[in-house]
Amino acid sequence: MKETRTMEFKETVTNTFLKTVSAFSNYNGGMILFGVDDNGVAKGLPDEKQSCLDIENKINDSIYPQPDYTLEVQQDHIIKLVVKSGVHKPYLYKSKAYKRNDTATIEVDTLELSRLILEGKNIRFEELPCKDQELSFEILYHKLKECIQLETFDQDTLKTLNLYNNTNGYNNAAGLLADENHFPGIDIMKFGENISIIQRRATFENISILEVYDKTIDIFRDYYQYEVIEGADRKKVEKIPEAAFREAVANALIHRAWDIEARIRILMFDDRIEIVSPGGLPSGITEEEYLAGKLSVLRNRNLANVFYRLGFVEIFGTGVMRIKQLYEDGFSKPDFEVSENSIKIVLPNFEKDVDLTEDERIVYKILSKNLMKSISEIAPYVPFGKSKTTQLLKSMGQKGIITVEGRGRGTKYIIR
Repeated sequence: MKETRTMEFKETVTNTFLKTVSAFSNYNGGMILFGVDDNGVAKGLPDEKQSCLDIENKINDSIYPQPDYTLEVQQDHIIKLVVKSGVHKPYLYKSKAYKRNDTATIEVDTLELSRLILEGKNIRFEELPCKDQELSFEILYHKLKECIQLETFDQDTLKTLNLYNNTNGYNNAAGLLADENHFPGIDIMKFGENISIIQRRATFENISILEVYDKTIDIFRDYYQYEVIEGADRKKVEKIPEAAFREAVANALIHRAWDIEARIRILMFDDRIEIVSPGGLPSGITEEEYLAGKLSVLRNRNLANVFYRLGFVEIFGTGVMRIKQLYEDGFSKPDFEVSENSIKIVLPNFEKDVDLTEDERIVYKILSKNLMKSISEIAPYVPFGKSKTTQLLKSMGQKGIITVEGRGRGTKYIIR
């Protein structure tokens, strides 16, 4: 047994546990075991009844507002304190709010405190009054007209979309959708063979996030789509499914934390795209729930509503599942990385899952990074010699998975 983000051990009852009560109440709850040392060894307490009273009195006298907790005496003279996530945030100890940082308890910074105050009032950042009140919405109007045949666009339309009210004027969600604004947007970099070679860089900010979305899709099409001519027909080929990229970008825009002055970063490589969104997961959802698509917590529900009406996303939080489904028949799968302050989605080139042996899969993955390679270029990256590599390539050719170009030393192997 060891300490975690949601479990702490205390060998004795001292005031040090009160910071952790604040942290558990402010975020996702947790448990404190009294009578257990730092190594998880049960030591027990000499008087459980008195210790329970001491714990209860310390919490009631020191934490404001009153947190939701339960106390229970366990075997081996151990006391279990369970603290639930509260609704009246922030929960303060000595006028300070705390959070868990892995197994440590630390004071929250100014930004985190502001978020807790808003959460306690059931207000989101996107609902706060926008500091810019001279806003125009030509892009939003044209999108609504194009997608849902909206003919009349006025202040009542903005009220219906929860972007304006008579008391506070335009909110931050309106500012994000306005033609011009003060918000960060998306920073895109297209790399060559390595990260030292930047083929293109584009930054879109201080404009409507609808325009940011469109401009980002345009750049994607420049590098990850092409046409092939088959007889009299032209066929569009996608190196990465556009639907998956659209879903990932839309979700980054509507689920990111907009109170952070940081851009969404999109890193484009020959074999993959990485989309990094600031803010991590919103409170109330775990990484497991996010990845499984079991639960959706909308950080920016007004933005999500607009994107849903325009047909850009499903409002029910199916983004991760939809991306996974689009790669269902693919050899390589998308990857999702969640940290406290960011979410990264990696979309690999789409390659059909084919009937390959384990050794053939190793060679296939190497070829997929550049699409055309010689034996000498493949050999350093495989755990077997050139002779076996040649046999594997011959087998893959017979299966119709690769084709061969050139002769002798100039022979190149290409994924079909």
